[in-house]
Amino acid sequence: MAWLRSAFQDELDGVTASLVQLSNEVSAAMDKATHAILTANLEEAEAVISADDQIDELAHELDNRIIEIIARQQPVASDLRALVTALRMSSDLERMGDMAHHVAKITRLRHPGAAIPSELLLTVQELGKTVKAVADKCSEVIANRDLEKALEMEKDDDEVDRLHRKLFEALLDESWPHSTETAIDMTLIGRYYERYADHAVSIARRVYFLVTGTYSEKLV
Repeated sequence: MAWLRSAFQDELDGVTASLVQLSNEVSAAMDKATHAILTANLEEAEAVISADDQIDELAHELDNRIIEIIARQQPVASDLRALVTALRMSSDLERMGDMAHHVAKITRLRHPGAAIPSELLLTVQELGKTVKAVADKCSEVIANRDLEKALEMEKDDDEVDRLHRKLFEALLDESWPHSTETAIDMTLIGRYYERYADHAVSIARRVYFLVTGTYSEKLV
């Protein structure tokens, strides 16, 4: 029976490895999408848009593999919880990829013009830098079940929220000199970054629960 357990553990480890790969993919996607929208780089934006199909395919393949493992192994207790949690994390990661895809599509929509006004470039750059840190920690949390990193992500998410509010303050200022179209673009961009970080924190929350059996009051 020991070899059966070993084979099952290999399958669980494979699921974790696939989640880490998916996390790395969505981190790279948003990093490229941020650079594309900051520089009005259509080629880079198109690469992100095309890569979203690969991210979706990875997520769907992983979901199917998890369901097949559950059906075949009929796991219980902590093993079942780990697999169900992995399904939910896969969904969060797919949505993170979608957020990067949406940012890239705005770059394409406004090309050859720039989507972001010059006075807001720094704020969006900071948003991109912060969500990159969140995504990188997300990969570590998944790979190592690192609860310390999981808790750090809440502070990073607070910073994303602060920068998101900063964008809105600029949009609501009576001296806003740009078009309604630009205001809509900036509203959407801010929302995409905020949701991206929210999904990453959701993953941290799931890992924390998986390891401890309780939800952290700091990851809300």
